[in-house]
Amino acid sequence: MLLQNKIFWTINILEFLILLLPKFVLCDKCYSNSNTGICIEKSKCNNSTTDNVKCPGNNNFVCCVLETTANKNNIIRNTRHRVINYLNVKKNKRYCKKCLNLKGKKGLDCYNRCPAFNILSSLNILSSEETVDDIINNKKSISRFGDGEFDLIFGKGIGFQKFDKNMSKRLTDILRSNKEGLIIAIPITLKTVKTNNNFWKNFISKYQYKLINLFNFNKIYGNAGISRFYNFNSNGNFVLNYINKLKLVWNKKDVVIIEGEKSRFGFNNDLLNNTKTIQRILCPVKNAYNVYEKIYNEALKINKDKLILIALGPTATILAYDLHNVGYQAIDIGHADISYEWFLRNATHKIKIDNKYVNEAYGGGTNIEDITDKSYYDQILVKILNE
Repeated sequence: MLLQNKIFWTINILEFLILLLPKFVLCDKCYSNSNTGICIEKSKCNNSTTDNVKCPGNNNFVCCVLETTANKNNIIRNTRHRVINYLNVKKNKRYCKKCLNLKGKKGLDCYNRCPAFNILSSLNILSSEETVDDIINNKKSISRFGDGEFDLIFGKGIGFQKFDKNMSKRLTDILRSNKEGLIIAIPITLKTVKTNNNFWKNFISKYQYKLINLFNFNKIYGNAGISRFYNFNSNGNFVLNYINKLKLVWNKKDVVIIEGEKSRFGFNNDLLNNTKTIQRILCPVKNAYNVYEKIYNEALKINKDKLILIALGPTATILAYDLHNVGYQAIDIGHADISYEWFLRNATHKIKIDNKYVNEAYGGGTNIEDITDKSYYDQILVKILNE
C-alpha cells in the first residue's frame, strides 16, 4: 500500500510539473509563412526562445525562430502535443520533419519553402564567367570551397584528406576573410536549390544552419565552379567558349603547377598549350596537408612573376590564400584538367582517365600507370612525399 501511494503521488507531481512546462503546438499557417511551424505558449516563453511573431493560428502563441532555442527536454517531455514526432533533434539543431523525408532523401519534399533554403538563396555569388573575368582583368588570386572543404570545416574527413583540427580552423578563417585581391569562391549551387541535383539538396539539408552561420550575406563571392565546366549534358559550344576564356588566365605566362603526384595537370592535352613555360611541384596524392609547411616553403622559392596553379584538394584552398598574402598570384584551379578530359571524350558520367588520378571516378584512384614522357619529368622542380 505504501509503495502504491508513493507511485500515485509521484505520477501526480510529474503531471503537475509537465503543466508548468512551455506548451508547443504545430502550426501549418506559421510554417507556410516561412517560420518553423513550431509555436510556443506566449505566457511561458522569452525573447530568446521566439521571434515574438504572432501565431495566426492562435492568439496565445508565438512562432519560434528559425533555430529555436527551446529546451530539448521540454519538447521531449511535453508529449501531449506530440512535438517530438515532428522534430529531428541532432547536435542541438531542430529541423522540422516536414522538411525531412524519412527514407533518407532529406530536403527533397519542401525545399522551395524552407526558411534555410530561402536564406541561402540570397547569397551573392558571381557566375563562373564573371569570376574568371575578375581573375584575368584584376590579376586576382582565388581560394575555392566545395563540399569537401565544408565537410572538413564541420569536422569530417574526406577520401583523400583526413580531418585535421588546424586545417578545419584555417579553412573557416579563410572563408570569413576579406583580403584585397583574393576571391573567396563558393558553389553557386548553394543558392540555386530548385535546380540542384539530389547530392546538393541532401548536402544543404544536412548542413543548412551551419552553412548560414559561415557566410557573410553582404559579401560578393566568386563561383567555385570555375573548374567544373563540364556537366555531362552541357552545350558543347558553350563549354568550348568557356575553356577559351579560362585559358586566358595563364595565356603567355610562366606557370608553376603545385599538384598531387599523379594529377598531371595539363599533361597529354592542350589545356596549357598557350603558356610560356611550365614547371611543377609534386605533392602527396593523399593527406597533402600533413606536409603543408614543406609545400609552402618550396613554393616560396618561386619567382613572384610566375603564375601559380594549385590542384591539391582542400590544401590548395589554404595554399592559394597564404601565397597571395606574400605577393603571388595563386589560382586554386581544382578539377579543371579532369573536366577538360571529360569534355574531350564527350563523357556521359565521371570516368577514369589513363595516367591521371581521378578521385571522383570509379577506379580512378588506383593502378595509375607511370608515364615515360621526358618533357613532363623535365618540368618537375621537386617532389614532396608524406613522411
